[in-house]
Amino acid sequence: MQRRRGLPPIQPQVLIPSLLCTHALRSVAEGAMTTPSILKPVSTPANEIFHLSLFVLLITGAIFVVVAGLLVFVIIRFHERRGDAEHEPAQIYGSAQVELAWTVIPVLIVVVLFLTTARVIFAIQDAPEPKSALDVTVIGHQFWWEFRYPGLGIVTANELHVPVSTQQRPEPTYLRLLSADVDHSFWVPQLGGKTDLIPNHPNEMWIDPLKTGLYRGQCAQFCGVEHALMLIRVYVDTPQQFDEWVKNQQQPGVQDSAVAVGRHIFETEACMNCHTIEGTSAHGTFGPDLTHLMSRATIAAGAATNTPDNLRAWIQNPNTFKPGALMPAMQLSDQETDEVVAYLTTLH
Repeated sequence: MQRRRGLPPIQPQVLIPSLLCTHALRSVAEGAMTTPSILKPVSTPANEIFHLSLFVLLITGAIFVVVAGLLVFVIIRFHERRGDAEHEPAQIYGSAQVELAWTVIPVLIVVVLFLTTARVIFAIQDAPEPKSALDVTVIGHQFWWEFRYPGLGIVTANELHVPVSTQQRPEPTYLRLLSADVDHSFWVPQLGGKTDLIPNHPNEMWIDPLKTGLYRGQCAQFCGVEHALMLIRVYVDTPQQFDEWVKNQQQPGVQDSAVAVGRHIFETEACMNCHTIEGTSAHGTFGPDLTHLMSRATIAAGAATNTPDNLRAWIQNPNTFKPGALMPAMQLSDQETDEVVAYLTTLH
């Protein structure tokens, strides 16, 4: 079935990602600044889902109170008393009124929940894309995220930058979701419901962040051994900050003659087969684009802070941060590793 442009059907109960274990709860870059939570929505789709969940909770809570109250009443009112064994209680073999009530009331509750949920799903799914919207293509890889801005000519990884959307300047972001290998799921709880990335089946969603800041998420569909550390960082910038970020990302990679040795090693080893650095002969697409590597706060899809020491450890043995990562250990000498790290740290 062809989907309209907008957010695909979302389950109102946004659950913890499958197989989220203690391995995923280890501290990541910049510490635990904020914990991702559906209870603090800052985007229209997330707000709609949050209010729907409150409505469902109210109804189901009321059902629980009524059922539990009746059960307690029956236990207290009709518990066995002295002498009860000598008298057989009144035998009631049916009640049309009771049977009608426990049939009609649940049906009405289900209808109300269905209509309310359908209204929210279609309100999000069928939302028209305004001309001011930002288009971003999201590609899920094992185990990192690729972000492409087709209208801006930008390719980056793991850290998504979008402008804040206000009533005075509405700028929603429409995400086209693709997978390069297996099933993934894009989930940033405070911005929207989780939406799957399925091979050969493009999917879509949209967000309109109403507040600047950093919002964390992760892949919410088990996709392999390092699924738990396939993290997402969404930076919601002011218009000025976003324009500055775009201007920087559109620049070619800085080529410093002082690190020419490191660049030569990068371009003659297997690095260039997997990574791209604009302005060089490296045009690989299997790994993240490194043209502006040092503009990112993290490496390894959020598994570690982006520092020279961590870069060095990552190049020497990626399993240091992500056991099961698909990037191989490069088997460079200590001097060669130092030269490559010195080169990479110039890529702002």
